[in-house]
Amino acid sequence: MSEITQVSTPPAYGQAVDAAASWPSVPRRHRSWSTPGAAAVTVLGLTLAGLGMAALRGANGWLQLTAVVAGLALAHVGAGRLLRRRFGSGFDLTSWLCTIWLVLLVLAALLAPVLPLGEHKDIASTLDAPVFARPDLLSEYPLGTNNFGLDLLSRVLHGARASLVVALGAVAVGLVIGAGLGIVAGFFRKVTDAVIGIFTNSLLAVPPLILLIALATVLEPNLRNLAFALSLLALPSIIRMARASTLTFAQREFVLAARAMGASRLRIMTRELLPNVLLPLLSYAMVMISVLIVAEASLSFLGLGIQPPEPSWGNMIAEGEGNAFEQHPHIVLVPGVVLFLTVFSLNLLGEKARKRFDPRQAKL
Repeated sequence: MSEITQVSTPPAYGQAVDAAASWPSVPRRHRSWSTPGAAAVTVLGLTLAGLGMAALRGANGWLQLTAVVAGLALAHVGAGRLLRRRFGSGFDLTSWLCTIWLVLLVLAALLAPVLPLGEHKDIASTLDAPVFARPDLLSEYPLGTNNFGLDLLSRVLHGARASLVVALGAVAVGLVIGAGLGIVAGFFRKVTDAVIGIFTNSLLAVPPLILLIALATVLEPNLRNLAFALSLLALPSIIRMARASTLTFAQREFVLAARAMGASRLRIMTRELLPNVLLPLLSYAMVMISVLIVAEASLSFLGLGIQPPEPSWGNMIAEGEGNAFEQHPHIVLVPGVVLFLTVFSLNLLGEKARKRFDPRQAKL
């Protein structure tokens, strides 16, 4: 019989492994803020932001802005650490702040006509109003005024109504048409898929800005026409997503069972495929809304969108052309910051929704 030799672990190595396993784990210092420390940073940040708004009212505007932004950043870091210790490591303060921002913006835009705001478009009623008033949250004009004495806070909220109506309308049109074409292409395939694919590629072949400028010069610049024009930007991607999701779900058991039971094609597409395809499309729609808000602002900035004196974030930014921005930067910064926060919030929440509800994103 052959002798079997047993290979043993060297004693020194085994003792070292046992000793290492018995060592207590040392928490990383940069991840283990104490509750008093996080609370202190939060209070410090809020105090700095409050001092920037109140104590620096008569100082340089850029100094006041720097103090407020730095204070809010400190408060965000401290509050994020504090809330994660309270609700767990999965708590995302940024997502909650984005949600709160969007909810407040939508509510304020809806209630803008009844809120006690300044004048937003009637120049004749602002003859005695201060021109180019600086932003001051504790004054009658919290975000300042423009060159006609119109209240920027009121114009921002009324401009949000136009931007949201156009973007939501365009996405709604894109979802209705794009989801239908995508499901039909993915379900029937062959010639139907090829024809819809040619239509989609034709839309993608035209540069978006040139397409929007061409449509804006032909159509009257109102909310309905702008929504129709911007829906053409959303169609190609929505069609492709609906087609890809249809190809995925068409081979699932519930669709095969419906076919085996003799269900019609229309019933399969509307009852079985549409509810499953619509969920990832709705999550993607949040990202598309942010894209279309920027597109509407670009058209208004070029003078092809919402026409003054009706406010829009794009034509409000356009008011800062020339020397106005150098001498009164808040004319551009106020609508620009609101536009940035809105687009950032929609993108962040939309990407989170896509990762949760889109089966293709969940695998990545």
